[in-house]
Amino acid sequence: MSATAELWDRFLEDGRLADCPIYDMHGHMGPIYGLNINCPDVHSTIKHLDRAGVRRMVFCAHGALLAPQVGNAAGIEAVAQYPDRLRAYMGVNPNYPEFIERDIAEFDKHPGVFVGFKLLADYHQIPVCDERNQPVWEMANERGLPVLLHTWGGSIYDGYEPVKKAVEKYPNAQVMLGHSLHGCWQQAVDLVKEFPNVYMELCAVLDDRGILEMFVEAVGSKRIVFGTDMPWFSEFYYIGSVLGADITDEDRRNIFYRNAQKMLGEPVE
Repeated sequence: MSATAELWDRFLEDGRLADCPIYDMHGHMGPIYGLNINCPDVHSTIKHLDRAGVRRMVFCAHGALLAPQVGNAAGIEAVAQYPDRLRAYMGVNPNYPEFIERDIAEFDKHPGVFVGFKLLADYHQIPVCDERNQPVWEMANERGLPVLLHTWGGSIYDGYEPVKKAVEKYPNAQVMLGHSLHGCWQQAVDLVKEFPNVYMELCAVLDDRGILEMFVEAVGSKRIVFGTDMPWFSEFYYIGSVLGADITDEDRRNIFYRNAQKMLGEPVE
């Protein structure tokens, strides 16, 4: 346990931290065929966020990624119901370029909803650097928008090489390595060190002890964002893992909310 663990001590006493908001930068929402999903709708999601002490979640609706004909309607509707708690990534599927064109045309029609984009390359089986993703990258690069990538170590779609090609070409996009190239931790560190627009994201990272400490030692805590893949993983577990890591409280604050606030263009507390 870090010597600067005031947040941990106060959390054990109160169960939440009023002065340390949680921003979950990797969420999902909505039903998915064949699975019983915890928090399947926006109302149950908000109740869960309340229990976990999460101020804001940035999410991509399952339908936007897996049913492109439906598009991002569910994300728009959810944010409209809870605009003080939610923001959305525009999910795109490069297998359907006609839907990407349609969705991007809607981006500016819903102010306060979309903050950037989500790419799920391993599932869509198209590399993140493929020209079919070009409309997304060009818009994100022009505006400096966040792009949350699903990344996995060794993947030909979103492993080190395809991600490096994309971030080299689009240096103004704010690229989050969802799962931080899971298992290839040093490659994630290398990308963050080489490219100032790249951030690590913690979903599925914190099941390995010591990796967060290694990340902070290697690149500092200002290039790491908190994310859980909710409802696929538990925010309670991830919050506890960050609080219990051998890092400082300033590191925890950067990870929990300051880096996200900066990325989202909100006042940094």
